[in-house]
Amino acid sequence: MENGLYGPGGFFVSDSSGPADHFRTSVHASPLFAGALARLIERVDAALGRPEVLDVVDVGSGRGELLTALRPLLPERARLTGVELAARPAGLAAEIAWRPEVPADIVGLLIASEWLDNVPLDVADLDDHGRMRRVEVEPSTGTESLGGLVDPADRFWLGRWWPEPGRVEIGWPRDAAWAAAVSRVLRGGALAIDYGHRRDERPTLGTLTGYRGGRQVPPVPDGSCDVTAHVAIDAVAAAAGVPYQLLRQRAALKALGIDGARPPLDQARSDPAGYLRALAAAGAGAELIEPAGLGGHWWLLHSIGLGDRGSMLW
Repeated sequence: MENGLYGPGGFFVSDSSGPADHFRTSVHASPLFAGALARLIERVDAALGRPEVLDVVDVGSGRGELLTALRPLLPERARLTGVELAARPAGLAAEIAWRPEVPADIVGLLIASEWLDNVPLDVADLDDHGRMRRVEVEPSTGTESLGGLVDPADRFWLGRWWPEPGRVEIGWPRDAAWAAAVSRVLRGGALAIDYGHRRDERPTLGTLTGYRGGRQVPPVPDGSCDVTAHVAIDAVAAAAGVPYQLLRQRAALKALGIDGARPPLDQARSDPAGYLRALAAAGAGAELIEPAGLGGHWWLLHSIGLGDRGSMLW
């Protein structure tokens, strides 16, 4: 998974036009999403007392789509940074910084929208004797076989976070990645947005899959497709070691002003053009909050160094 996504010729570091060609995220679905995040950033800014420099850091920045959409919505003192292993996209605004690692001493908001599901992990399954073994895969064909036994660190994580036997996805690398990212925030917030599950709803057969060209495909780790697995979101939340709120995207976006409501029909008579614009916005909003789709994503928001002002974020 590491090699197929981030190695030479890997899916996320290739010279293609980027992930947007292969799967649809909230960032790509509608500018309403960036508008909602801008309102959250405004709340973080207020809770910080409007610092001289307000950091907005996007981890797993793709080709910079989110930061590009946010740039005109934020104050001039906002410092925007994309974190991505791929090379800086051609044409990205000069005022958006681009780097391969999360910067230190962030004062503002760190955002990771559908990043954690692409942090590589191991998959394991039971053998005929009830022993948990790593699943190995032939990169060129996707053919699976059982390899060696999982190690003590894996067993410890599984015992706490995925106790039911069966095919499992060992999520502690995501816990470590998120804890490391959150530790870079000096004051402000850290927001992870992703599809995932909690301990009492772990999927029996796991979630590992692939995406290419807008279609779900076998997760062959040869660099030709996205290889992704849902996030054990409760484990990630606990790993950061700081206060957090956990809610579905549907609830989060409604709290930030997106409800998907259709405009009143009377507007079609008095302002036909405005009605059509409002109708299009309602459709886009409805997609973002659809419970069976993007609205079912988790929003994990940590408050760092804000004290009681952290409650201002919602």
